[in-house]
Amino acid sequence: MYYPEPTTIWESIQYTPLGIFIAESTWAFPTIETIHVIALVTVLGTIFVMDLRLLGVASKNYPITSMSRDTLKWTWGGFILAAITGTLLYISKTSSYMINPFFMGKMALLAIAGLNMAYFHFVTWKTVANWDTSPVVPTGAKVAGITSLIFWITIVFFGRAIGFTLGIYDCYMVGQGDDGFIVSMLAGIACAGA
Repeated sequence: MYYPEPTTIWESIQYTPLGIFIAESTWAFPTIETIHVIALVTVLGTIFVMDLRLLGVASKNYPITSMSRDTLKWTWGGFILAAITGTLLYISKTSSYMINPFFMGKMALLAIAGLNMAYFHFVTWKTVANWDTSPVVPTGAKVAGITSLIFWITIVFFGRAIGFTLGIYDCYMVGQGDDGFIVSMLAGIACAGA
């Protein structure tokens, strides 16, 4: 298939040999997406186990440090695999992803969830020795747990919405209807020159 000369940085990424291969292959995109979902489920499962412990809903007699030690390696492994496969999926449809409000929302929430985790590990975790084996955890840990659950459930929702809206958000289709402020703004940035 012939591809036009890229007019944006996003098209330059999308029209690389790797991006074209993933987009045109009958097996590459679905295989990568399947691995992405498995990796994401691993991340979510381990995070939810930890969050539910922080909220005092499950595993109240299991030390928090032991649970963290048992789950963290799986969380990071799954996250790294999800990041790699997500990047490969992104490369195949960069232009469409960059104007998709669900993709941009997912990326923003991933950053916020990361900040929530960093705050928990670098601030709240400092006192874990005081509440490690207690069924009742401090308010800061509970807040970290509930916000983490909310962020990750919303990330999953946005991720699924991306798959159902890829054909809707495309530089060549924006402007043909009532796209709304956010989509028009994103298209103005991502589709310049298209």
